Amino acid sequence: MAKAVYLEHYLDSIEGLPFELQRNFTLMSELDNRTEEQKAEIDQLAADYVANVKNLASEQRVQHLEKIENAYTKCREYSDDKVQLAMQIYELVDKHIRRLDADLARFENDLKDKLDSSSQESSDEKRLKKDKSVRDKKATRNQKDSDPDSPGRKKLKNSPNVTDSLLAMHPSDVLDMPVDPNEPTYCLCSQVSYGEMIGCDNLDCPIEWFHFACVGLATKPKGKWYCPCCVKEMRKK
Repeated sequence: MAKAVYLEHYLDSIEGLPFELQRNFTLMSELDNRTEEQKAEIDQLAADYVANVKNLASEQRVQHLEKIENAYTKCREYSDDKVQLAMQIYELVDKHIRRLDADLARFENDLKDKLDSSSQESSDEKRLKKDKSVRDKKATRNQKDSDPDSPGRKKLKNSPNVTDSLLAMHPSDVLDMPVDPNEPTYCLCSQVSYGEMIGCDNLDCPIEWFHFACVGLATKPKGKWYCPCCVKEMRKK
């Protein structure tokens, strides 16, 4: 759409260019004809002067030479006018070329900004989808854990020592658990979501979610919390 607008405006601006160029070239052609006529007149005056110079009085010689000089002056004026027309033609064409270059530069910048905006929107959408996936999985786990009739809850009721064993589980023990290859990974350990997790409050954090045990937490801290990687980057700044 932007390309069509730039093209339409540029075509409108050069609509009268051919007529202006044709007019100037026509004037230059007329000046050429006048110059040739003056040159022929100068040749004739010069020939007459040479042929009759001996028979001319001093005053007549001066008048004859003045005629030749006036003819040369007109030729020079015609030549100057031709130069002025040529400069006008050059400036006219150069003006449209500069405008075309400027329009192309603006179009390229607009296209680049549009591509950058689309890329940023795509990145934001991916991050939102990832956050939603994490929230959905945590909500699903919490729902299963809160269901009194679920197999997990029944097992916990029948096995009082299971809770203690889960709390005592070290993150390294999770590495041996079977993992869905399509499930996203998180934390410094690059493992799937399990147990209690905390999110980094830095919006640009590349990892976002962390296991309590991997970052040395036993309970959720109050206020904002930043992961070790983001804290290290903040100290550098």
